[in-house]
Amino acid sequence: MVNLNIDGCKKTYDLKNNTDGIRLSDIAKDFENNYSGYISLAVVNNDVQELNTYIKEDSDIKFLDTKNPDGLRVYTRTLNLVFIMACKCLFKDSRVVIEHSLSNGVYCEIYLGRDITEEDISKIKDKMDKIIAKDYDINKNIYTKKEAIEIFKSIGLDEKAELIKYKENDIVKIYKCNNYIDHFYGYLMPSTGYIKSYDLFKYRNGVILMAASEDDKHIPKKFVPQPKLANIYKEAEEWSNLMGVDKVLSLNKIIEEKKYGEIIRIVEALHEKKIGQIADIIKQKNKRIILIAAPSSSGKTSFATRLCIHLKVNNLNPVSISLDNYFVDRDKTPLDEFGKLDYESINAINLERFNKDLKDLLEGKKVQLPRYNFITGKSEAGEILQIEKNQPIILEGIHGLNPVLTASIPDDEKFKIYLSALTQLNLDDHNRIPTTDLRLIRRIVRDNQFRGHTAEMTIMGWPSVRRGEEKNIFPYQEEADVMFNTACVYELALLKTYAKPLLEHIGEDSEAYIEAKRLLKFLQYFVELDDLSDIPPTAIIREFIGGSKIVD
Repeated sequence: MVNLNIDGCKKTYDLKNNTDGIRLSDIAKDFENNYSGYISLAVVNNDVQELNTYIKEDSDIKFLDTKNPDGLRVYTRTLNLVFIMACKCLFKDSRVVIEHSLSNGVYCEIYLGRDITEEDISKIKDKMDKIIAKDYDINKNIYTKKEAIEIFKSIGLDEKAELIKYKENDIVKIYKCNNYIDHFYGYLMPSTGYIKSYDLFKYRNGVILMAASEDDKHIPKKFVPQPKLANIYKEAEEWSNLMGVDKVLSLNKIIEEKKYGEIIRIVEALHEKKIGQIADIIKQKNKRIILIAAPSSSGKTSFATRLCIHLKVNNLNPVSISLDNYFVDRDKTPLDEFGKLDYESINAINLERFNKDLKDLLEGKKVQLPRYNFITGKSEAGEILQIEKNQPIILEGIHGLNPVLTASIPDDEKFKIYLSALTQLNLDDHNRIPTTDLRLIRRIVRDNQFRGHTAEMTIMGWPSVRRGEEKNIFPYQEEADVMFNTACVYELALLKTYAKPLLEHIGEDSEAYIEAKRLLKFLQYFVELDDLSDIPPTAIIREFIGGSKIVD
């Protein structure tokens, strides 16, 4: 008998006829009605396990479904596998690349030597449906690095074999499904039949894959076009091609050969050139209110300072106003769904006074700005400010693109900028690095360097940060006049030096352990870059690792 505590429910299973134990997928069937999403993963005694895992001992089990970020990742990764298998069956010599997230889905490209057609999409979807209906087992086999390298070389996947050489762990898991084999750094579901709802359609030069919706698992997620975000991803891809760094493997070789100095200088030149172009547009259009919004750890402060410098070069003298000083008194701050003070709500800002002060400033009046006292939770009198006729005002904050923030200011006075750190790198063609992971690692390093926070503290607070972004930032990103990508193609190799020991310090009994282990899994593929000599003091990455001359 095995006694299990499953999400607080006690249940006993008889192992008399099951010498291997009982499979998590079988246990999940007894509890699937308790979940609104599809169960795709389990946490057993605070360690993540695939549903193929057998349980032989008394354990605490928590299932993760597609409403959970980790569970959704597994479902999406399995969907990617089905998509890749379908393409390989239909187009023998094709190259399939899982590129990046886009509007609740995943953007992929198929290289056929010609443009992809709607007929191709129809054939792929039909093939995917058949693979799902066949319910092929997805089997995981464990090999040493040497064995895995030989396997992938034998089937012509030399790039994947080369990448595996850099794994710090000698254990390599290879998945096999109906004679197709591949390596994924994350988990998969037990079989192709676990994919219940999805969508696939042509988008630009590739396709969009949509997984099950968090709101209703029986239907795929809804696609909302994001042409501006798609363009900035395209620009990131072009920048990567310019530098010859599109995969971790190529970056590793550059670092090993000590050729990273030129890459760093090209990144800085590209950033500098685009910030200068943005400043030129602001000057040309005579914009007075410059609004900058970005999700956490996108480098807002460094960007805003560098933009100020370029505006001064254009004979403008911008002033910056902090939205934080417009917080309402603490006793008037709205509460979130958990009953905690919600400083990320737009109603935490004194909108009426903020708009009045902006209007008065634009009209040339003297204005006494508020200053928020974070100790007392009260608004106090701040500096007195008066600006010249053509002097622009820079405002940065999470609500910068929300029209409610500056409702009383005419739109023709505003210039809206959206920042994000959209990583150009993927591990290989089939293993992408989520932008969210890059920002989380940036924040872990910055919080430890400058705020005295442990990695555990940052990880535990990250879900709240993400909820705020989903609610207050992402819905408005397409409202931006221009988008700017703050990611540096080399930075994960650099951040690894700082983040790895912080993540390794998190104990197995911590609630943050699972996330730390996941981040360490993909960081292990990077060769560390520990030479900072080529990184200038104005670089955006300095905001996170230290040594910045433009960020306090």
